[in-house]
Amino acid sequence: MTIRQLPDILVNQIAAGEVVERPASVVKELVENAIDAGARRVDIELEEGGVRLIRIRDDGGGIAPEELPLAVSRHATSKIASLDDLEAVATLGFRGEALPSIASVSRFTLVSRQADAEHGSALQVDGGRVGEVQPRAHAPGTTVEVRELFYNVPARRKFLRAERTELGHIEEWLRSLALARPDIELRVSHNGKPSRRYRPGDLYSDARLGETLGDDFARQSLRVDHSGAGLRLHGWISQPHYSRASADQQYLYVNGRSVRDRSVAHAVKMAYGDVLYHGRQPAYVLFLELDPTRVDVNVHPAKHEVRFRDSRLIHDFVYRTLQDALAQTRAGAAATQPATMSTLAPGGTPPAAAMGLSSGEGGFRDWRPAQSPLGLRVDEAPGAYAALYGASGGTSLSQPMAPLPAMPVDPAGLPQTSAEAGVPPLGYAIAQLHGIYILAENAEGLIVVDMHAAHERIGYERLKGAHDGIGLHAQPLLVPITLMVGEREADVAEREADTLAALGFEVTRAGPQSLHVRSIPALLAQAEPEALLRDVLSDLREHGQTRRVAGARDELLSTMACHGAVRANRRLTLPEMNALLRDMEATERSGQCNHGRPTWARFSLAEIDRWFLRGR
Repeated sequence: MTIRQLPDILVNQIAAGEVVERPASVVKELVENAIDAGARRVDIELEEGGVRLIRIRDDGGGIAPEELPLAVSRHATSKIASLDDLEAVATLGFRGEALPSIASVSRFTLVSRQADAEHGSALQVDGGRVGEVQPRAHAPGTTVEVRELFYNVPARRKFLRAERTELGHIEEWLRSLALARPDIELRVSHNGKPSRRYRPGDLYSDARLGETLGDDFARQSLRVDHSGAGLRLHGWISQPHYSRASADQQYLYVNGRSVRDRSVAHAVKMAYGDVLYHGRQPAYVLFLELDPTRVDVNVHPAKHEVRFRDSRLIHDFVYRTLQDALAQTRAGAAATQPATMSTLAPGGTPPAAAMGLSSGEGGFRDWRPAQSPLGLRVDEAPGAYAALYGASGGTSLSQPMAPLPAMPVDPAGLPQTSAEAGVPPLGYAIAQLHGIYILAENAEGLIVVDMHAAHERIGYERLKGAHDGIGLHAQPLLVPITLMVGEREADVAEREADTLAALGFEVTRAGPQSLHVRSIPALLAQAEPEALLRDVLSDLREHGQTRRVAGARDELLSTMACHGAVRANRRLTLPEMNALLRDMEATERSGQCNHGRPTWARFSLAEIDRWFLRGR
């Protein structure tokens, strides 16, 4: 076959296959160019989901008339000039491929004016054929118009989806951009009608969070801001009770660039390991900042991915930061949206919005007294419960219960907060309901606690703390195990021998694809060490980190804590119930049991008043 040079138009169309996947790809490239040009406001006009028309208008610095033809030629950019620039690039776009690629598969018009110019200039490109620069009236800034996307590449056009689908992809990318750049005003219209407007504001304002992800996320998220080792991680993570069925609210930005990274996603998943209900996904908006020379942003044509120079450090930094954030909140410390009777799930389970978040480390108590089901009719219950609490040393219903301390009033006549009034966040126990739930009264209203779930978490955290102090012990094997693995796994085992030893595995390489295992973690001796070791090696190879051993250990400790926790229909005295509440307030992650189920709910007095129409 004869070797020949490809024509420029075909080269650009091939590049368009990498850069321009769908209308959302065009919007992304053009809006990023506008931001790099210093725009403070960007207007996006769309027709038919962006297939018929995409018009991006900005108030940025503009392009000189003589540079317009250069702007639509391949690998022409104002953003880098040397390899040093490329290794420390801070702009969103820099390859110089976007405009020529887009222009090669559309009817393309570029109009721009610099602030000191008398008029604007326009350049048209039709399917890659560049016209002449013409004068045109235009405000300072740039307008890029893309009509009939893929009109000359029918095979690509056939793969575009329905108008609503393509518009949805554009809106999702703009939502991601709005989170990263709240200082920029974005106005969107579709088929001649305004559809969305993101007003400029502060990075940490709840208004922008509410506009993009909804008020629920803004209310139910935790602020994170931690620096160390030349890294900074800041943003918001959802409280465990605000979880999702899919990963549709997970946004990661590296030096302001929206990216996907498997290592960071894995670190986040690990941090939420034992606080999320199975199958649920956390929501987060995280900004990772580091020296640009420590990250390569030039590994993907559309710049969706990055490569870190030290991915293990990044992974550990993200994991530790989020784990600490989730652990350091305490039960009752963060007020959440109260549950309403109309939003209780079938079976009486409070909705996610009603659950609290917790954390800390507390004592592990053993409640021994037994309470069999009373099985009484409603009219028989008062006397029986009076005897129950009288006999247990608690409060008898035949005598008035000691009231909560009176709430102090500030000079303005408003009640002070729980902390100011001296009332604990979870209040004081007043009763046990069906031998399952503890009812407590705090300064704001009613607290309902699932006593088994709460005690299970308290015991679990206590066991973890005790075991962490002891460390992982290795149990030597009488006869070493020969484990057949892939060559890459064998390489990892040889390279990470010290890491494996710290986890309780003594492993030596026996051949190109075989290992000798001479010891295993003592606590997991009854598990399947071969399968566990394979998973550990897979994690070390892919992420540079592993929590497989710790996870298996935690699963065992969780089972132990579950069996040791107070069971339903146990009779607890009021002092015992109050002791459980105090331990919840001091225990890490006590808002969820070991399986991710909520342990408590809060109902404000105002909400309860609405149930009974009081004050109306």
